Amino acid sequence: MSAGKGKQNNNRKYIIWFWLLFGGPVAGLLLFVLFIRLFSDLPDTEELQNPKTFLATEIYSSDMKVLGKFYAENRTNVKFKDISPNIINALVATEDVRFYDHSGIDLRALGRAILGAATGSSSSGGGSTITQQLAKMLFPREDLSKVQLVLRKFKEWIIAVKLEREYTKQEILAMYLNKFDYVNNAVGIKSAAQIYFATTPDSLRIEEAATLVGMAKNPAYFNPNRFRERAEGRRNTVLQQMEKYGYLNKVQSDSLQQIPLKLSFHPEDHNEGLAPYFREYLRDVFLKKWCAENRKPDGRKYDVYRDGLKIYTTIDSRMQRYAEEAVSEHLPVLQAQFEKELKKKRNAPFAWNVNKEEIASILRQGMKRSERYRVLKKAGMTEPEIAENFEKKIDMTIFTWKGQKDTLMSPKDSIRYYKGFLQSGFMSMEPQTGYVKAWVGGINHKFFQYDHVQIGHARQVGSTFKPFIYALAIQEGYSPCYRIPNVPTTIVYDGKEWTPKNSDNKKNGRMMTLQQALANSVNYITAYLMKQFGPQATVDLCRRMGVVAPIDPVPAICLGTPEISVFEMVGANATFANKGTWVEPTFVTRIEDKNGKVLADFAPRTEEVMNEEKAYVMLQLMKGVVQIGTGSRLRYRFKLNMPIAGKTGTTQNNSDGWFMGITPDLVSGCWTGAEDRAVHFDNTLYGQGAEMALPIWAKYMQKVYADKSIKLTQSDFEKPSKKIEIEMDCSKYNKELEAEEDQFNTEEGE
Repeated sequence: MSAGKGKQNNNRKYIIWFWLLFGGPVAGLLLFVLFIRLFSDLPDTEELQNPKTFLATEIYSSDMKVLGKFYAENRTNVKFKDISPNIINALVATEDVRFYDHSGIDLRALGRAILGAATGSSSSGGGSTITQQLAKMLFPREDLSKVQLVLRKFKEWIIAVKLEREYTKQEILAMYLNKFDYVNNAVGIKSAAQIYFATTPDSLRIEEAATLVGMAKNPAYFNPNRFRERAEGRRNTVLQQMEKYGYLNKVQSDSLQQIPLKLSFHPEDHNEGLAPYFREYLRDVFLKKWCAENRKPDGRKYDVYRDGLKIYTTIDSRMQRYAEEAVSEHLPVLQAQFEKELKKKRNAPFAWNVNKEEIASILRQGMKRSERYRVLKKAGMTEPEIAENFEKKIDMTIFTWKGQKDTLMSPKDSIRYYKGFLQSGFMSMEPQTGYVKAWVGGINHKFFQYDHVQIGHARQVGSTFKPFIYALAIQEGYSPCYRIPNVPTTIVYDGKEWTPKNSDNKKNGRMMTLQQALANSVNYITAYLMKQFGPQATVDLCRRMGVVAPIDPVPAICLGTPEISVFEMVGANATFANKGTWVEPTFVTRIEDKNGKVLADFAPRTEEVMNEEKAYVMLQLMKGVVQIGTGSRLRYRFKLNMPIAGKTGTTQNNSDGWFMGITPDLVSGCWTGAEDRAVHFDNTLYGQGAEMALPIWAKYMQKVYADKSIKLTQSDFEKPSKKIEIEMDCSKYNKELEAEEDQFNTEEGE
């Protein structure tokens, strides 16, 4: 070798050593920076210990039934101990048979998967462990390129290893099952078990568990509700895997594979299930206000859709079901009678005295309140364009009492169609606690979303207002047996004379006891009492009994012109049953966070309105409505023999029918009528409160008293501890008045 070449080789060595000594660290630093950038989004320990998951808020009844949920994702976490071994075994056998042996990455399965990809084999299986799949669910992939996807895969391996260090194997399995989306709004194993099989995770049978685990391969493709045969085949594959790895023997596997796939599919819908009107009021009013006024420890507002709150309510699921049944049993019968009248009406469903301009106005208002109108308005349509759109016939599904019906109808005609349905609002509460036990806001929440319990203030209460006038009289020392002539009374107010009439002319001019007058809802006697005490005193009493609705202090209120909600009317009447103390109607007892920490407790407000003796006298007075008055059909028609105090109510033109009923354990109220006052019965036979509302109350009470698990008392209202000085036995006076009436009729006949 020449000297020149040797010198050249030495220079090359120096250059190589130079780059190794000085360039190596620089290159290493650059690679380190690149690694940091590529993997900078890896979750830290805090994120792994508290991964972000959206949890549904659950609403519980007083008897611990889930009434419903509010959610962005329908997920409720369950602990490992509350998950059936069937689903654990099926998951491990199908998705990760060496799950208990690896630390997040199964090198054997990974090598098999790589070899399969290289050879084009589809039977080699996947390489992802359950932990890796959990990592992907907890920290989802975005829309990535192939290179980014490879890098993302490496990140998931790292996350999987970290998860294995942070959690036990049982915790990882529970997290996986709680996080997985089983489609159909079933996120997590608890929702999936309920929606697909109407059960809980701890009660899943082997074939049910295999069906749900089979969805892990592709939940949309193996959706058992849409693709029954395909899902059954996948279920059988899971059962075979369980047999292969010793979780089932061959006889078990073969027999289970012969069972047809059976679902009890109940997709969760806020319009379905118990108490939809109550749940909507809870969400849209009560919880919206509470979340706005309360903060998390970090200062942020609570999110009812994501924070997994637990709302404990006073609603009793049994009583709620009975109330809904009572409405759905009576209203179709009443509707059938109403439709007989509608067939005779020229402008059906509107009353004969409603003119075309008024009808057009009502329909126009209905159009502007509709969701369709809001959508079209937002899209930029003009009023004439929207009106034209409402005239065009389209395919739609409408409500009928015989089930939903597909038809061709214009949106405008559908508004008129729905105006013809009678609606109802019903509420029941415990007078001693104020706890609301049942809340029915309407006949079908999907088609009629206006709540007639709390939101529905704009209905006159009719004669159910009269007990408030009588309560003033009792407080001033009147007795139920006090006799007043049944003659017209003229009241001068604001310089004007007002003389109300009775609904009929029977017994005009004769003496009547207060008990008889209230039982038969006599206007003359009520007007007489109003004249004695004045409208302002009546309004003041109503305020103390929890009525917050606007009431003008005018004499006409004695006949029931105020517009008050069912909610307030029930709360006010409960004062009589609670020994004279008003208790605020309460429907939430406490709110907890996702970890069970109590965030809020709720107790009702109270106010003493009258003493125990006067409240008891009012109950005896209102008993007369059932014993000898407009509510007597509760005895002879519905065979209800428990102690009952009550009051019927019917407004002008039969637009509103009411019944308020009081027993020692429950105070319940019902309103029935159409959405608009211009739609009503022409005749009082069916349009009175005793026929429109009372039967719903009666059917409800029949059901709750028949259910011995509810444990309602059959005993009478509790008497005051002190001797009652007020005369209450009016039988002698009533007989005297009846004798006078018979004598009067005899003389008239002669």
